[in-house]
Amino acid sequence: MISVTSLKSSAQSSTLDSLFSDTLNIKETKKHSPNKATLFSTVLPGLGQAYNKKYWKVPIVYAAIGLPLYFAISNQRNFNKFKTAYGLRIDGDPNTIDEFEGVLSEAGIKSNLDFHQRNKDLSYILVGLFYVFNIVDAAVDAHLFNFPKNDNLSFNLQPSIELTSNNKLSKGFKLVINL
Repeated sequence: MISVTSLKSSAQSSTLDSLFSDTLNIKETKKHSPNKATLFSTVLPGLGQAYNKKYWKVPIVYAAIGLPLYFAISNQRNFNKFKTAYGLRIDGDPNTIDEFEGVLSEAGIKSNLDFHQRNKDLSYILVGLFYVFNIVDAAVDAHLFNFPKNDNLSFNLQPSIELTSNNKLSKGFKLVINL
């Protein structure tokens, strides 16, 4: 068993205390990287928001991407169903019967085919837009992560009447920003 005892003289102790009493303790914070947040959201949507500690945004991201994706897949299935029916209808063989025989005309099938094609394309565009918005939101939020939050920040729109240089009244509004 080894025992180490530290002995300091009172003069040495007071010198050390005065040396450290005027030192400012600065707590080092971990640097928050916007590049990392952007990369995380690019790889897995919502992960950048979690990295930024905005956990409440993750379900919104998944709903914003998942809902149009669901409709895109649903419209793709209906598009394939109407495409097969339209192909069977125009093949010229009277022995082939599609599932919409006696329910929809050839023009009705074509109209439904175009409808589902358009909605499928729109849904995929929305998925892409929400994916990009997810990445941009993570990047912007990471840039503002260490921004000082102040409860006194306010914007106030006030009516204004001012005297112009030629002694006429100017009426309008002014925006007052308190930081």
